[in-house]
Amino acid sequence: MTSLDRRDFLRLGIVAGPAALVAGCGWDGGPLVKSKLATMSRLNDWVGENILQSSKRLAKVYQVSARSTAMPAYHISREMPTLDVAKPWALQVGGEVKAPAALTLEMLQQLPRVTYTVKHHCVEGWTAVATWTGVPFSAVAALVQPTDRARYARFDSFDSDYYNGWDLASAMHPQTILAYAFNDRALMPDHGAPLRLYSPIKLGYKLTKYLTRVTFTSSRPGGYWEDQGYPWLGGI
Repeated sequence: MTSLDRRDFLRLGIVAGPAALVAGCGWDGGPLVKSKLATMSRLNDWVGENILQSSKRLAKVYQVSARSTAMPAYHISREMPTLDVAKPWALQVGGEVKAPAALTLEMLQQLPRVTYTVKHHCVEGWTAVATWTGVPFSAVAALVQPTDRARYARFDSFDSDYYNGWDLASAMHPQTILAYAFNDRALMPDHGAPLRLYSPIKLGYKLTKYLTRVTFTSSRPGGYWEDQGYPWLGGI
């Protein structure tokens, strides 16, 4: 395995996410392979940001009848994260923007709404079809007016400080939403209430639940799993 070269990785396919493949096998491959995997991960990110995450490339939308009977729920905290009802919740949106805002759930629900039934892809290999409703991220961006310095968005949550970052092109994709409903019902804690990031163009670990803050930045944020070696782009 330590003799892998560029041709070996190309045979695997650049969209495969080699760092995730190794992590899934439970073996880190040693320093030589780690270096090559990191290089391929960066190449995957470039291809994803410039080709696969294009606003013209849309994930398949399904009929409601195709919904899965169940969808697993994950969180980092030892217990399921829930809001402290004594503290009013609002999504803080700031950073490299002209008009920072604190948006309550009611305010978000008054913005343009998108509902779609799409397939969720988990890095562990399972999929599930579900219906999501929320506000397009692009509509929130229009409210706060990102500056010319904004190139990325960081998403923070109250799930043990879980966070990750997206390139702005992916965040502005027409299927990227801030979701507040799941399968025609208000979002519940098991799937990230009161608000979560959602998009069918990303793997599940990129879809931050329990949102508290969105920060537009000029530098690329890391992420809870990304800092541990998962591919940064996490695209489908």
